[in-house]
This record gives sequence, structure tokens and C-alpha cells, in this order.
Amino acid sequence: MKKKIVYVGLAVDIIHEGHINILKKAKSYGDVIVGLLTDEAIASYKNIPHLDFKRRKIIIQNIKYVKKVIPQKTLDYVPNLNLIKPDFVVHGDDWKTGIQKKTRERVIQALKKWSGKLIEPKYTKNISSTIIKNKIMEIGTIPQNRVSRLKRLLMSKDIVRILESHNSLTGLIIENLKITKNNMNIEFDGMWSSSLTDSATKGKPDNSSVDYSSRISSLNDMMDVTTKPLIFDADNGGQIEHLSFLVRSLERSGVSAIIMEDKIGLKKNSLFKNQTNTKQDKPEIFAKKIKKICNSRQSIDFLVVARIESFIVGKGLNDALKRAEIYSKAGVDAILIHSKEKTPKEIFSFAKKFRKSKNFVPLVSVPSTYSKVYEKDLIKNGFKIVIYANHLLRAAYPAMQFAAKKILENSRSFEIEKKIIPIKEIINLIQND
Repeated sequence: MKKKIVYVGLAVDIIHEGHINILKKAKSYGDVIVGLLTDEAIASYKNIPHLDFKRRKIIIQNIKYVKKVIPQKTLDYVPNLNLIKPDFVVHGDDWKTGIQKKTRERVIQALKKWSGKLIEPKYTKNISSTIIKNKIMEIGTIPQNRVSRLKRLLMSKDIVRILESHNSLTGLIIENLKITKNNMNIEFDGMWSSSLTDSATKGKPDNSSVDYSSRISSLNDMMDVTTKPLIFDADNGGQIEHLSFLVRSLERSGVSAIIMEDKIGLKKNSLFKNQTNTKQDKPEIFAKKIKKICNSRQSIDFLVVARIESFIVGKGLNDALKRAEIYSKAGVDAILIHSKEKTPKEIFSFAKKFRKSKNFVPLVSVPSTYSKVYEKDLIKNGFKIVIYANHLLRAAYPAMQFAAKKILENSRSFEIEKKIIPIKEIINLIQND
């Protein structure tokens, strides 16, 4: 007699007794085929798993209750169900509500086509991968693990969402903030250490007044309380002879990527209107800086991003494309094409032509001036990373100024108490017990 086929869809980042209970139950109905969610499928609704697909597959296929493991490339079970036509699908009863409710309904409709049945064992209480992950987060992460996460995100997600962080408190916001939108969990994937915001928080101009040692000291504080990857804004990188020391310091701290711009001379923020005196480095010389960084890094997971300023200084599309080719050949992992226009038209024009190049690498966008652009349009035009470069600092300053003004006006703080976060929430945010 032919054995019944049982399908179990699993993400299984961290295996625990709840998974074993489900698989044991499934085995009692027949041969178990596990549809293991790919890294891309998991990244579509939450952060990437700690273990990649290959390693998770090795674990699952060595569990005695499992007959076979196949990839499930989306959250939707239906493509695999139509292929296998299992007699049973087994899933814990926790998906009757929440973001998986619609997935469950589609499974039921699919099974009806061949008289399949959905089995829903009781959810194992007080244990989940999320609970275990939160415990891991309390412990922290080692630099090597953090460095590699950005590269994995690039491989797994349509777009990697990065938000500026200028201190540990903003790092905690990025680490913990999650929203539900269209039945999907959405969060920021990592942090951006900006030379502009680092300087501003110290009351100094954005002209390299704050040295790298000071900035690395600040980001180390952020690393103490977060686990997500961080991208470092290195301006033009300084002297080529010093780059290897900078890279070593960043890797030691757990930084995932460095972004270096091809301008030379005294630093002047790219969003200033008058850039007539701003000069770009010769592309061949800048390429030597890129090679220096690439040769200095200890891990291939540490990413090198070249920021092209051709649009900023008025040299136009052809110059930007020429530089992109040279920098790609020099070994960069991604290209940030910068613009101060109010629309993304010129960066999209660049992307359209550069995507045809055999040396094409992922693109990075910083939509500070063209803020109306949607992430879906960036994705459509070949961008893999979007950096919201200064928004937390810009939000904090007017809020703090408002609070200070109201205290002066009223000679007390009572009037602003309902507009600011309760002190208990701040305490709870930073408690470590």
C-alpha cells in the first residue's frame, strides 16, 4: 500500500521542540516532505535567518521524521502543493490569526482540489524562534557574524532598508521597530553611520572636523546594544596610505560596509547648492583607493561601496558611467550614485544604462532630496540598498527645540509631558535584565 504524503512548511531558523512536535505528528500520517523556506522567502516578511538555507536544510534532512526536504521559495504554499499534491498538510494552529491567516486559507482551497486535509496540532506554548532570537539579541553578536549579515541581506531581499543612526538610542529604535503592513512584518535592515549626523551631534561642521577615531568610538557604543549591520560613511577615505588601518578598525568593530566618495579636497556636503569649486578625484586614482581597501579587508563579507559624485559636480551621465565601469573593475561590491535633484530622473537614467554593463554591481540610493520616490520604483530600476541618511537627527532636533521652548515659556515642564515619551518607557528600552 502506497504511503500517504505529508507536507510541512518550515522556516526553522533555530530548531526547537515545537518543530520536533510538529514533525513527529506529521510522521504519524505518512512520509514527511518539508518545504523549507528559502532565505529570500523569509526575508520577504522578516529579517534574514541566522543560518542560511543550505545549513538549515542539512539540519532538517537529518531529523528522523523527515523523508525529504525541498525549497519553498515564497510564503505561499500553493506552488509546492500543486506540484506534490500531498494527502495532508500539517501546521500548528497558531496561523489561524495574524499575518499567516491568508496563507492558511489558500492552503485549504488548494487541498480541496484533490481532497487533501489540513491537520493543525496545538501550538507548543512558550517557545518560538522569535523568543530564542530575542534571548540571543540580549547577549549580542560577535563582529564576524554582524559583518556578514549585509551581504546576505543583499542576496535575499529585493531592497535593503537602512536608516541613519547617530547614537545608541537611535540604534535601539532601528533594532526594535517593526510594523505590520499588508499582512507583512516590515523593519529596517541596518544602520547608517553618517559623517554629517556624527558631526552635527558633536556641534561641528561636516568637513572632516570629526576624525575617524572619534566616530568609531561612537559607533562602538551602538554596536554594544544592537545586532543589525552597519554601513560606515568614510567621506573620501583620506590618504590612501591610511586606508588599511581604517578598514581594520571597522572590521574589528563589526561594520559591514564602507562607502567612499570620489571627491577630493576639503569636505563639503554634497547637498549644498554651490559645488563649482568641488573637485572629483581622477577615476584611475580613486580606483587605487578601492583596490587598497579590497586588499586590506580580512573578510570578503566586508563590502566596499563607491559613491560617484558626477551629478553633484555637474559632469553628467557619461562621466558617471565611465567611473562606474572603472570602479566596478577595481573591485567594488556596489555603487552609490548620488544626486541632489528633486526627482530620481538622473539616477534612473544612470541605472538604465549601467545595468547593461557586464561589470554591473548592485546600486545604492540616498533619496534625501528626491524623497517622493517609492522603494518599489527603486527596485524596478535596479537599486538594492536605500539609505535614509539623516532623518532621525532631523526629527530629533525640532522635537527637542520645541520641548526646550515650552519649558521656558511656561516656567515648568507640565505642558509638554503628554507630548514626550514617559521616562518609564526610556528605562524599559535600555534595561538589560
